[in-house]
Amino acid sequence: MSTKTSVKKFKEKYKTLILTMFITLLAVVFLFPLILTVSNSFMGEGEIAENYKPITNASEQSGAADREKTFVNLKLIPDEVVVKQYYIVLLQKTKFLYMFWNSMALVLPIIVGQIIVASMAAYAFAKINFRWREQLFFIYIITMLMPFQVTLVPNYIVADKLGILDNYLSIIFPGIFGTFGVFLLRQFMEYIPDGYSEAARVDGAGHFRIFLKIIMPLSKSGLAALAILVFMDNWNMVEQPVVFLQDRTKHPLSVFLTSINHDETGIAFAASVLYMMPMLLIFLYGENYLIEGIQLSGIKG
Repeated sequence: MSTKTSVKKFKEKYKTLILTMFITLLAVVFLFPLILTVSNSFMGEGEIAENYKPITNASEQSGAADREKTFVNLKLIPDEVVVKQYYIVLLQKTKFLYMFWNSMALVLPIIVGQIIVASMAAYAFAKINFRWREQLFFIYIITMLMPFQVTLVPNYIVADKLGILDNYLSIIFPGIFGTFGVFLLRQFMEYIPDGYSEAARVDGAGHFRIFLKIIMPLSKSGLAALAILVFMDNWNMVEQPVVFLQDRTKHPLSVFLTSINHDETGIAFAASVLYMMPMLLIFLYGENYLIEGIQLSGIKG
């Protein structure tokens, strides 16, 4: 019996070791592009040009010496630490900071608006009994299953009819009324016991008071998770600004990164690091809220 137990424990430890090694390998694979971007942002233009010569000079590779070098040199440790790229991006190229505030002007209203609209709609679907509630919710979330490109043309037509093309409102309005927030918060609010609402009704509270005083405070984790997910989704928007905003000065930072010339690779790395910082900081700060909100909402990956 003891031999079987020891063999079983050995197998469990062996499986745990294999699983740990596999997860570690996956983590390294996923983190490698991030680490490479950060390390390359501290390299000089000459070193970067030499490392990425097969890419940056692909059209000019005609000599035998150039044909020999067919692979890029993915260095993680720079020969010399240089911060000139950050100086250029933050102080000389004011367009970067201008586009940064453009992104903020787009993302923040979408976050606030979607939290307000989604929380009220989710409360109605989760706590108010009305006819055809489940059927209406099913129809409502069908749009969540559609690719973004399907709704892009209808949104453009509506924005054109409202006269808000080339205006931030053409992007903010569709973002505010996104269906994912309603789905997430509705699942979250369904786990809040109805006894709280019933006790409040006994005291004479209506739906609006119950929503503000009971449901919203108990949904803080879900609201925080929604805010983080909405920020990450809209911070990376590219298609909407390109389609709805003809004025390039109104484009967000995500579009600006695609306009950096190939001969400014070092600046591109530095700008990419600065672009990632808000998302990384928000994720690291709100990781617990995000995990708790998704777990309590009942959504499974």
